[in-house]
Amino acid sequence: MTTTHVEVRPGAYADSVTLLRVSRTAQQLDGVVAAQVAMATPLNIEVLTGMGFTVPAGTGANDLVVALRLTGDDALSAAVAGVDRALAEANRPAPGGGEGGTVAPPRTTATALDRAPGAVVLVSVPGPHATVEAMDALDAGSDVMIFSDNVPVEQEVALKRAAAERSLLVMGPDCGTAVLDGLGLGFANTVEPGPVGIVAASGTGCQQVMALLDHAGVGVHAALGVGGRDLSAAVGGLATREALRRLDADPAVELIVLVSKPPAAEVAEEIDRVVATLATPVEYALLGPGRPDLTAATEAVLARLGRPVPDWPVHGTARPANGGHLLRGLFVGGTLATEAAQVAGAEAAGAGHTFVDFGDDDWTRGRAHPMIDPTVRLEHLAAALADPGTAVVLLDLVLGHGAEPDPVSVLAPAIAGARVPVVVSVVGTAADPQGLSAQIDALVDAGAEVHLSHARATRRALALLPADATIGAAR
Repeated sequence: MTTTHVEVRPGAYADSVTLLRVSRTAQQLDGVVAAQVAMATPLNIEVLTGMGFTVPAGTGANDLVVALRLTGDDALSAAVAGVDRALAEANRPAPGGGEGGTVAPPRTTATALDRAPGAVVLVSVPGPHATVEAMDALDAGSDVMIFSDNVPVEQEVALKRAAAERSLLVMGPDCGTAVLDGLGLGFANTVEPGPVGIVAASGTGCQQVMALLDHAGVGVHAALGVGGRDLSAAVGGLATREALRRLDADPAVELIVLVSKPPAAEVAEEIDRVVATLATPVEYALLGPGRPDLTAATEAVLARLGRPVPDWPVHGTARPANGGHLLRGLFVGGTLATEAAQVAGAEAAGAGHTFVDFGDDDWTRGRAHPMIDPTVRLEHLAAALADPGTAVVLLDLVLGHGAEPDPVSVLAPAIAGARVPVVVSVVGTAADPQGLSAQIDALVDAGAEVHLSHARATRRALALLPADATIGAAR
């Protein structure tokens, strides 16, 4: 008979990625049936409750919770000791030449820049603290990439205005992807160098374009993420202007691609005026009503470069629909969720079809991004597959540096034997560390139909709906 142990450690902070790794280590310990080590944010408490753990009343977001389900009480002391070892290992200083053979990590942005003056600063701290670190980087004359989410928009505007005064670039907040001098930052696919420069107010949108270009044999020189809100009315494209200017000045860039979720109309018009002043041609991959999807936009890029458009591969064949009438789209990529909803059409939501972005700020407070920690999406996937109203499930799987090392290892078992068709878009390249072919093969073995083009995957999922549930965009 199993037993549970819930321990609250007040004020013991660790970041969500560290705690994800600790949780996974704990799950491999002898006598541990399930483990979750997390900060006690409301979302994490909800997850813990769903796992059957009871979190003591009064536990707050600044408290660390160690929750273990064990084969028996005799496994408790060894399991807690194992969690402590994993936490200590995660916090151990990096090897180096300092006292005792280690170099303590810098505790501030300013001290980090003392070691590497002029370096691009990557900020990945809880959103409320990101602005201070980013401003330190700008004051030191460095560009900054803000991976952190949940940064207030007024702080984003202040940072980008300060950057504009210094001719510096703020990538983010919530900037998931960038490629600089061949080095991927955040979630970045492995691509060959080439003639394309990308400005992206969209992380997974940028990755989809890079992956499709890679399949077509076209490389990317640079990808400058600017944050998903940069083309909003509130921010006004402040970082987009600087990114366009930089790529225009780079002789290695033959064509610039601007990728974004639907921009504010007045900001799009202003960016049009900026683009008209550039010497380098610009191709738009902007989602929105009446605009092409990202696959069509990539095909336009290939045509602009005089390159042939390849066949976008499809692997496996989805099983036929077996009851239900609803499409359930569950995504780790926010732009992919937006694109799926656009392809489905405005009437999709009214028909009850859903497109959920688990990377949205509401889902990531106190948790790692779902491309790192898929726990919440897997729970909703299980619910969708068990729901008799579900007719088709549409998923994305995003590969690249920074993402899960083997995402299919947990996704494939979750969809194996599903009674409904499962369609998956895989965003990745053959050189990505997870192994594109291996990920695809495992999904196909689990019964999924796999597409490289997310727009094509969405249309296929819509076409699988029963005739009485089919909506206009599926045709």
